[in-house]
Amino acid sequence: MGRFPKSIIEFDRVSFRYQSVPVLENITLAVREGEFLGLVGPNGGGKSTLLKLIMGLISPDSGSVRVYGTTPKKARSRLGYVPQFARFPSDFPITVEETVLMGRLKQRRIWQRYSAEDKKIAHKSLEETGVAEFADRPIDQLSGGQLQRVLIARALASEPELLLLDEPTASVDSHQEKGVFDLFKELNKRMSIIVISHDIGFITDYVDRVACLNKEILCHETHAITPDIIDQMYGGHVHAIHHHSHAI
Repeated sequence: MGRFPKSIIEFDRVSFRYQSVPVLENITLAVREGEFLGLVGPNGGGKSTLLKLIMGLISPDSGSVRVYGTTPKKARSRLGYVPQFARFPSDFPITVEETVLMGRLKQRRIWQRYSAEDKKIAHKSLEETGVAEFADRPIDQLSGGQLQRVLIARALASEPELLLLDEPTASVDSHQEKGVFDLFKELNKRMSIIVISHDIGFITDYVDRVACLNKEILCHETHAITPDIIDQMYGGHVHAIHHHSHAI
């Protein structure tokens, strides 16, 4: 009999507030090695805050967060992060390749030049995300979907063990969304993934488990998601499109 995968993230009774506003309340959560976890919930429910706690950008007011058995800050080099929206000035003079190479910065001191190995890994990341043909193009000449794939490539260039995705398909259409999530499913063969999404019906085709977050958290295996659960977590009626589940 195989053993259960170990937990790579452990939240133990974590609460967090911005000034006097409670955002997370008594969160206990374990994320397993190799898991593809979907994180859903209403706006303001604490999803992005949860990712910031995992990355060690903020600290809980109470409770503890452990990532790979240590503090989030010490584990940060093992994480890759893709933001919801890229914040580049429209005339920022940087190419796609240079953007992806930024993912290698944590492997070296800031003043060191990129090595041949760095460039090889960056090119591999561009190939894997399907944007290698744009390597020399300025990033301000990309579509929203192309830029999002470049940001995924930048995260992959850091060779993460855990990929954190904050609504990674918010700026793409439904066809592009499927292509991006097919990519995530392939990446999940070699790394753990946590994705924030607004589309609970869509992501159940891909993720192993859904964590519904609205200050408090409830986790469900994808086959157990019902309209009543969605209504409970979102505080009202939410339309969910049901898909046929992929084998996991």
